[in-house]
Amino acid sequence: MLDTVGPELQVVNKSEKAISLEADATVILTPDEGQEASSNLLPINFDGLSKAVKKGDTIFIGQYLFTGSETTSVWLEVSEVQGNDVVCVIKNTATLTGALFTLHASQIRIELPTLSDKDKEVISSWGVKNKIDFLSLSYTRHAEDVRHAREFLSKQGDLYQTQIFAKIENIEGLNHFDEILQEADGIILSRGNLGIDLPPEKVFLFQKAALYKCNMAGKPAVVTRVVDSMTDNLRPTRAEATDVANAVLDGSDAILLGAETLRGLYPVETISTVGKICAEAEKVFNQDIYFKKTVKYVGEPMTHLESIASSAVRAAIKVKASVIICFTSSGRAARLIAKYRPTMPVLSVVIPRLKTNQLKWSFSGAFEARQSLIVRGLFPMLADPRHPAESTSATNESVLKVALDYGKASGVVKPHDRVVVCQKVGDASVVKIIELED
Repeated sequence: MLDTVGPELQVVNKSEKAISLEADATVILTPDEGQEASSNLLPINFDGLSKAVKKGDTIFIGQYLFTGSETTSVWLEVSEVQGNDVVCVIKNTATLTGALFTLHASQIRIELPTLSDKDKEVISSWGVKNKIDFLSLSYTRHAEDVRHAREFLSKQGDLYQTQIFAKIENIEGLNHFDEILQEADGIILSRGNLGIDLPPEKVFLFQKAALYKCNMAGKPAVVTRVVDSMTDNLRPTRAEATDVANAVLDGSDAILLGAETLRGLYPVETISTVGKICAEAEKVFNQDIYFKKTVKYVGEPMTHLESIASSAVRAAIKVKASVIICFTSSGRAARLIAKYRPTMPVLSVVIPRLKTNQLKWSFSGAFEARQSLIVRGLFPMLADPRHPAESTSATNESVLKVALDYGKASGVVKPHDRVVVCQKVGDASVVKIIELED
């Protein structure tokens, strides 16, 4: 996943000296980057701030991927605008250390493109070379931002297959959430910035509503910034541990760590702690209620694919299947099955498709398989391209055997288990139940 910088405002501290700011003193934000950063003057990388803000507005300055710790970040209130400079009153005493601090103006539109030229440069060099599976589009504010990014990706070789995850981190993104969700392949709720743009008491409500909408649309939702205190501590706070569990219970597909693993002291412990909490929460996730809610939301008449997916999950629950195996070439069918959050793992067997541009033959499928990894409950594997997905006979044994062997090896399938298989036969989609021998 490549994360764009986007229209991020920054304070430029060339000398990297620590800057101490005292509460109730004033500080000037200036677009003149040649100036030296000091306790009364902070140069910034954007010359339109004075036009965007007015007296009384709130500005937050903190470390990159700031944990919002009150000693390393500062809140400012705009007192007046002088030409291109913005004069602010400091609200809390803090010391800024390092070369880069992010500046965030609460609930103010910054007139900069969502996909900056620097981002485009990185995508077309590093992104293309590394065949990125996901683009995390920072500060997505409109569906148009996603369309623009998709158009750009479509011209970058293999990246026409890259999925776009819209990162929602300000009020503007929230207001256009429904249309962004329709356009994007997934959503990242960037709670760090949201917590600065929104009053803290509103964040939870938005999180629950957004996760619900993503779940019903069958699109992956990612929650960020969960165990900030582990940046410097070996254990999370009780509130954070509960918060991680709630993200799972609310229906998020993935958790994205930030400062904890970028510059934290305990990156490995952070991952194992968060993993353990997620596993515990998954055990008590009420699949039954979730399934009914989703079926009700989708309503009737269902589309052909939705009805197959929900039937496969219902059958698997009724016969207590140990796994659902889904043959797919685009990954879409498997994602639809995962949308109903079955209690058992879904093995998504991606069958590569052969295609040619008259000069060389190539297989598609690797992107689709890797992209399934971000969907909760999906375990992708790439099949041998010599096995066709849409077999004419209903006994596509060879691929099924490979999938079952993989299931046995990873310990999810045992002798005498029941397995639900979902596949296409000719033009029809078939859901079948298999009982395994010894």
